[in-house]
Amino acid sequence: MTDNELKELVASLAIAQQKTDVQMAKTDAKLDRIAALVGNIANNQGDSAEEFFYQSFINNPNLGKIHFDTIYRNLPANTKKLQDEFDIVLVNETSIAIVEVKHKAHPKLIDDMLTRKLPNFRTLFPYYKELKLYGVIASMISNNKLIEKARVAGLFFITQQGNHVVLVNDKAKVFGSS
Repeated sequence: MTDNELKELVASLAIAQQKTDVQMAKTDAKLDRIAALVGNIANNQGDSAEEFFYQSFINNPNLGKIHFDTIYRNLPANTKKLQDEFDIVLVNETSIAIVEVKHKAHPKLIDDMLTRKLPNFRTLFPYYKELKLYGVIASMISNNKLIEKARVAGLFFITQQGNHVVLVNDKAKVFGSS
């Protein structure tokens, strides 16, 4: 191979590398947009599940035979060493229930509830220490294995059953009539 052929080869490799770098940058940008989109979809599903269960508790603030008087949503708390947020918290004079909401709960959530969420609540809200504390898993999608694991762990489990629709505004105008 001559010097000129070698120079041409190196030059063509450099050009090919530049084109590859440009294409990789475009691919990275597309992947970033897809990741953001997927993240937004997951957040929307979670928000939808939380809204469904929150509104259900507003309409029926009971867990079995336990009636609750007050409902909190997205209750944050923190100290210098610990912070957490609780999706839904139900309170009455003798009991408190911590509801962890997921669109599709995973069995690991039950372990997390027992080892982190419930102890964190006790630490972050010591003035509720005299109340009975209940753990609740609320999942739009469930399966028998998950429900059984929650039962064995001593947690309430709530899931969607059918659709619940409420007409919020019954005064509407007609659009587009001539």
